[in-house]
Amino acid sequence: MESEVNASDFHQMASASEDDIQAGEDHCQAEAPSLTHEKPHSGQEKGRNRWRMLSGLLAINILLIGSALISGGAFNEVAISENDGHLCLTVLLILTIAWMLFYVCYTAKRRNAVWYKDSHAGPIWLRGGLVLFGLCSFIMDIFKIGYYSGVVPCESPVKLIFPVIQSIFLLVQTYFLWVHAKDCVQIHRGLTRLGLMLTLATNLILWMAAVTDESLHQTVAQKHLNPYLTLNVTQHRSASFASRAGSKASQCECKIKNCEVFKNGYYYLYPFNIEYSLFASAMTYVMWKNVGRQIDDNEHHGKVSCRLHGVLLGPILGILVSVSGLVIFIFYDIDIIIEHKKSEALVMFYTFSTVGLGLMSAASLAGSIIYRFDKRSHASHKNPTRSLDITLLIGSALGQFVLAYYSVVAIVGSRATDRVNALNLTTSLMTILQLCLQNLYIIEGLHREPFKHEAEHLDLVCVNPYVREDSSTDQQNTENTSQNPPTQTQNPETTPSRQTYWNRRAVKEISTFLLLCNIIFWVIPAFGARPQLENDLEMNFYKAQMWVPIVNIGLPFGIFYRMHSVSSLFEVYLSS
Repeated sequence: MESEVNASDFHQMASASEDDIQAGEDHCQAEAPSLTHEKPHSGQEKGRNRWRMLSGLLAINILLIGSALISGGAFNEVAISENDGHLCLTVLLILTIAWMLFYVCYTAKRRNAVWYKDSHAGPIWLRGGLVLFGLCSFIMDIFKIGYYSGVVPCESPVKLIFPVIQSIFLLVQTYFLWVHAKDCVQIHRGLTRLGLMLTLATNLILWMAAVTDESLHQTVAQKHLNPYLTLNVTQHRSASFASRAGSKASQCECKIKNCEVFKNGYYYLYPFNIEYSLFASAMTYVMWKNVGRQIDDNEHHGKVSCRLHGVLLGPILGILVSVSGLVIFIFYDIDIIIEHKKSEALVMFYTFSTVGLGLMSAASLAGSIIYRFDKRSHASHKNPTRSLDITLLIGSALGQFVLAYYSVVAIVGSRATDRVNALNLTTSLMTILQLCLQNLYIIEGLHREPFKHEAEHLDLVCVNPYVREDSSTDQQNTENTSQNPPTQTQNPETTPSRQTYWNRRAVKEISTFLLLCNIIFWVIPAFGARPQLENDLEMNFYKAQMWVPIVNIGLPFGIFYRMHSVSSLFEVYLSS
């Protein structure tokens, strides 16, 4: 009787196990559509492509109009009034604010509006940088309001209205991107695509306006310091530069205190505003790509723990390079303003850059060689987020490529052989080499599948404790089994070889080292180091009107590249 009960229990447990397994399979099949891209119907595909094309055309037309107004007012002898550009920007800001409020208060609140979230979109470093640069941009607008409110009789009211509207725009957009950067919106798709392209175009025009104002300010400053740099500029254009840079307002009597503090303050904060526009543009573009996307990355990206267990050499070398760079930057910032110490400051800066970039190039090359012997399979499945990361990485690197190649042409064309420019040439060449090798290493790492944990490959064995071996045959089998215990078989993939272990550790060491080095190479230009403008060779070769805008365009992209590299290297570290 007892044996019958045990057998019955065993059959019930077996059937329950089969039911659980079947339920798990059904559950996996039910969730599968959320993890894959379903092929949409032809009508939906046509509608999606139509709205993408319309929104892209909207952005292109807005950008062309805005760039014509800004560049025409800055660089044309038939000068367009600066107020025309500010008026156009004010209208764009109001329209963008209205759409973002509509999205936050209506679209995002609708039922079934946001089914999916892209866990890779809007990472914490990007949102944190957005808030930091947004705060500095907000302070810049406060300084502008304070300055122009004191010179209203001499300036158009548009110049006072514009920073007020821009400060509101900064607050609304920062909240919008912080909260909704990961959204894959499923309703109002056409309107959302148009609104996001409007936001993207507005940020890019703000970026162009900030670069133009900063370039004009630095051009006038360089003219006062070195008058021979601008001898090729006509008198009319020089007057236009001076007017755009604020000389007209400086002729007025300011009615409030601390006018000079406000004026100098907002010029110093322009680089942060330039970075803010780039960050916002990148996040907006990712949101635009995610409109209508039906994938939930949160479901298949588990919680990843970050531990530095077994990683020693990379962090130590990275910290040494970072501390050395910080010390060099402090001495450079102090000595560069002293005329007789300027040359030594540049030599010190270029020497550190050459050594640091050389170490980073060697580490990236070693990592790429290790990937050649890595047995991990390539991630061949379609991943829009990874594609965007790689596009942003390569696109933002163009800024440093441009600066490096322009410097090489200027040095070789000038036939300069002094110590400062020899180091400048070496630094430029090392920058080109380091960017190529690091991009290759990061892209290879992002395309590798993560190492699989041993536990993921173990077989599941169910043991029924209720089965009794009463027969003598069973007892004999049991005795034989106890005398000859079964050997455990392991999948070769589950037992990491010594080579695999050292490959993983080497990748972790290299990724940590490069991550820390990229941080210091981000900090130095972000906090005001501009050796490209302090070295007179490029300024004399290209003249201020050409070289200053190139630097003001290339450097912000370089800062963004370093920050994005830190994020990508962290992903490579986690996957190893």
